[in-house]
Amino acid sequence: MKKDQMLPRRRVVLGGAAALGAAGTAGLLALGADGDPVTPLAPAAGPPARRPLKPSAYRLQPLAGYGPPAASGRTPVRSEPLLRVTGIGRTMVLTFDDGPDPHYTPDILSTLRAYDVRAMFFVCGEMVVHNKDLLAQMAEEGHVVGNHTWSHPLLTGLTRGRIRSEMERTSEIIEEAYGERPRWFRAPYGAWNRAVFQFGAELGMEPLGWTVDSLDWIEPGTRTIVDRVRNGAGPGVVVLSHDSGGDRSQSVRALRDYLPQLLDAGYHITVPRRYQV
Repeated sequence: MKKDQMLPRRRVVLGGAAALGAAGTAGLLALGADGDPVTPLAPAAGPPARRPLKPSAYRLQPLAGYGPPAASGRTPVRSEPLLRVTGIGRTMVLTFDDGPDPHYTPDILSTLRAYDVRAMFFVCGEMVVHNKDLLAQMAEEGHVVGNHTWSHPLLTGLTRGRIRSEMERTSEIIEEAYGERPRWFRAPYGAWNRAVFQFGAELGMEPLGWTVDSLDWIEPGTRTIVDRVRNGAGPGVVVLSHDSGGDRSQSVRALRDYLPQLLDAGYHITVPRRYQV
């Protein structure tokens, strides 16, 4: 599917996804290692920061949980996505969804390279087909590639067979282009259900959500994206951004701005190790 055809469809689906319920997300903002709220990164000199980040409708409450099975030998399955990472000190993770896109992904990779930073890219299979070279570059430069389905559908509205196909095909093409099968999975629109968690586990992947939504998907302006990331910064935070699915020039410019600020503030931007259930 062409990129200019994907954005309108995704925005329509997003409206349906939001209707599933964003309730319950208010408690998912960043907390420190001791459980106390994290103090946001102080704004840089200039215009005052916008109001504090609040959970958006793009981050949905996890749907039906599956939970670890009894002692049956089956692969353990999570009942909700991981929303943050563990690490020593001020560790953060930057994630980019919906690519790879030849218009924006190379610029994001260039900025990450300039600061010797690794990130996670949750890719769509249909975007990988014609951009396998970008996944090879991600592998060479130490970035982690995750599964974001083949065509970015609202999984909770699909049959079990369609869900598995969307996930399995994407894992296969990632292995072909990246060199190994993905160990992480993110559901489009943050809409998870029992089948999504189960198939993810069967395919050897952990579900990763996010702590801070940059809201770059609504193209709010570079300054707004920068402020949201800076205000939401904290130990263990996972930042959601996009490198495809629309005009991502604001995301590219914002990364060039907030990344050096986070590093100057002492944050270690890295990729997580695989979680053990």
